[in-house]
Amino acid sequence: MKELELKYGCNPNQKPSRIFMKEGELPIEVLNGKPGYINFCDAFNSWQLVKELKEATGYPSAASFKHVSPAGAAIGLPLSEVEKQIYFVEQDDLSPIACAYIRARGADRLCSYGDWAALSDVCDAATATYLKAEVSDGIIAPGYTDEALEILRTKRRGTFNVVKIDPDYEPADIEYRDIFGITFQQGHNNFKISAELLQNIVTENKELPEQAKLDMIVSLITLKYTQSNSVCYVKNGQAIGVGAGQQSRIHCTRLAGNKADNWILRQHPKVLGLQFVDDIRRPNRDNAIDVYISDEYEDVLAEGVWQQTFKVKPEVLTLEEKKAWIAQQSGVTVGSDAFFPFGDNVERARKSGVAYIAQPGGSIRDDHVIDTCNKYGIVMAFTGMRLFHH
Repeated sequence: MKELELKYGCNPNQKPSRIFMKEGELPIEVLNGKPGYINFCDAFNSWQLVKELKEATGYPSAASFKHVSPAGAAIGLPLSEVEKQIYFVEQDDLSPIACAYIRARGADRLCSYGDWAALSDVCDAATATYLKAEVSDGIIAPGYTDEALEILRTKRRGTFNVVKIDPDYEPADIEYRDIFGITFQQGHNNFKISAELLQNIVTENKELPEQAKLDMIVSLITLKYTQSNSVCYVKNGQAIGVGAGQQSRIHCTRLAGNKADNWILRQHPKVLGLQFVDDIRRPNRDNAIDVYISDEYEDVLAEGVWQQTFKVKPEVLTLEEKKAWIAQQSGVTVGSDAFFPFGDNVERARKSGVAYIAQPGGSIRDDHVIDTCNKYGIVMAFTGMRLFHH
């Protein structure tokens, strides 16, 4: 198949719309549904991320995409009992690729609502079973087991988008894009991210554990496919906060840091102890938890409101309790797609337990940024490589 006609472009008025190859065949096969323009933008960006993450780490990898940026990305490490609880896992015998997707979606469950899923490995029944219970637009993977495909074909009344991609496909070295009727040309970003990129440690503390190296790689590869400006917090091979598309670097750091804080707050005993009414849908649970741990908790605890969601009125999770719980967080890695211009980014990051930073360096205030890291004993590596993505 050389081309595929789409219903419309980014918006219903943008017609005609299609994807096509100037040379050769399309490297994808639509196994179910009718993916749209934005679906394919998410599919191709997310596939590049998980393929590169698998190649760099050796672990099965997954991503959860919304509007051409990852809400989360992760490698397939086993889930703890607490993680199973906060990600609403009800099945046993999870495969590594299922764990990867569950962790990727668990980074920011609100933003992953209606996501596009991407898997580095063949989608199995365990992954399909979990995905079937989530609100999602589609999935891309190099293949599907017969059982997984059968499960996914029953999702969303049979319209769930399932795309198979040729794992051996490589894009042309030169890529083109039209904006306002004008054609842009650039080389495809073939830069490979690996541990070799992390050797230039510029801080006094130079102790970089293997887990932190792995987390730096996860962070940087995630950033490579995130709309810039972007910052990514990672813990144990899982993005726990992605700040995308902000005009200011500090706003990226704050946004991603707030998401990382929400991730750890979901593990607070009071949150784990919430008693939901029977048959409540996952999105409603996610929304209720998000409000409960936010400054707007009074909205969900108001009389006549909490009864719609909870069996028992929850105890208030106070500001002091939230601060104390977040303060226990440690060993977090943060990556940035461009240099930190000021030390304020480090100041914000360390409040979310950041102990390791990977960024390109090159600011005229690098000395101030390094001094701020030294103040807190943070390890920082200069990669020398900007990772803008637009």
